[in-house]
Amino acid sequence: MKGVLKHIGPGFLLAGAAIGVSHLVQATRAGADYGVVLIFAIIIACLTKYPFMEFGSRYAATTGKNLIEGYKILGRWYVNVFALITVSTMFIIQAAVTIVSAGLAEYLFGFGWSNFTWSLILLLLCILILLIGKYKKLDVLMKIVVSFLTISTLFSVIIAAFQVDFSTISFNKTSNLWTLSGMGFVIALMGWMPIPIDASVWHSIWIQEKSKQTQQQPSIKEAGFDFNLGYLSAALLGILFFLMGLFLMNNSDISFASSSVAFSGQLIEMYAQTLGEWSRVLIAFIAFVTMFSTTLTVTDAFPRVMSKLTQKDNQSLKETNAYRIFIIGIPMIALMILYALKSTFTVLVDFASGLSFLASPVLAWFNLKLMTHKKNPIRMSSGYLLFSKICLFLLICFGLLYIVYEFTL
Repeated sequence: MKGVLKHIGPGFLLAGAAIGVSHLVQATRAGADYGVVLIFAIIIACLTKYPFMEFGSRYAATTGKNLIEGYKILGRWYVNVFALITVSTMFIIQAAVTIVSAGLAEYLFGFGWSNFTWSLILLLLCILILLIGKYKKLDVLMKIVVSFLTISTLFSVIIAAFQVDFSTISFNKTSNLWTLSGMGFVIALMGWMPIPIDASVWHSIWIQEKSKQTQQQPSIKEAGFDFNLGYLSAALLGILFFLMGLFLMNNSDISFASSSVAFSGQLIEMYAQTLGEWSRVLIAFIAFVTMFSTTLTVTDAFPRVMSKLTQKDNQSLKETNAYRIFIIGIPMIALMILYALKSTFTVLVDFASGLSFLASPVLAWFNLKLMTHKKNPIRMSSGYLLFSKICLFLLICFGLLYIVYEFTL
């Protein structure tokens, strides 16, 4: 147990990156707009992504390498495809999570600052935390944040459960679920719940950083425990946010906003009306911490990925310098996008989210191919391999459904 506790950390970072718009907005809206039935969509999404996310921790613990180094073993084409996916989405994702955090910060603190001003302040704060505190401080901070989020959200849901009239809750609130728009929502919900599969690469890199900090390589069991702790926390919080929407908003006739910040404001207002004014600050704080944790981990993840992609051989100093360049450059470009494309920003977010969704089965196949490669020293059981192949098949089906939805619409 001492060894397991020593290596806990990367899983919390994975949870911090996962718990964002997919939880606060998508999962809550699923419960509010469609009823109990969509909890099965959340569970299926978490199950189908599990093996491919878990491969990141398994590969890093087995070999001491991250998944990017593994892709290089498969061939340069695999690395280039992953790099293309990352570069195509990282600026938009950084901008998207930051702007939602900014809107919630203004709602919580009420300073009268614009979303762009808050975005600038929050990104500067993230950069300072990461450059001054480095991985060690990020590790400690995310343990606190994810633990607080889990406990406070569970506490809020329990209170809401005592206030709700269960006879008013619908199993399937609307027939719109079976329309093109309804199925599009379900596909998007599953695509981002609890996190896109490219985060498995982030997790494998964070395991490497944790190993440098502890000066000890984790075993598969230790890395697996840490991964399960983080992944299951993200999955649990997805269900809890779903229940928040189900308990407080399912029997409401309010037309919910499509904007993440506006919807979060509606969620906070619903809590204040149902539970009392005392809950407003608590829920506003939970919403802000949820998004800030995502912003902080994303601000760290993309520079680490880019520094690994641009690294040649074992040039640790050049990798460190590259990290410092990317940790400033990526947020700067994200801010420029926010400033220049205010009215069309949602189009870019849709593009980035759609690309991440379609990339999920591709990266899942990459990870499965790497884990079954002849140079991988440890083999998985035949049962787990079969489960992984079934999950890959389902992800491919979801991707095809997404393409059909986009072209049909």
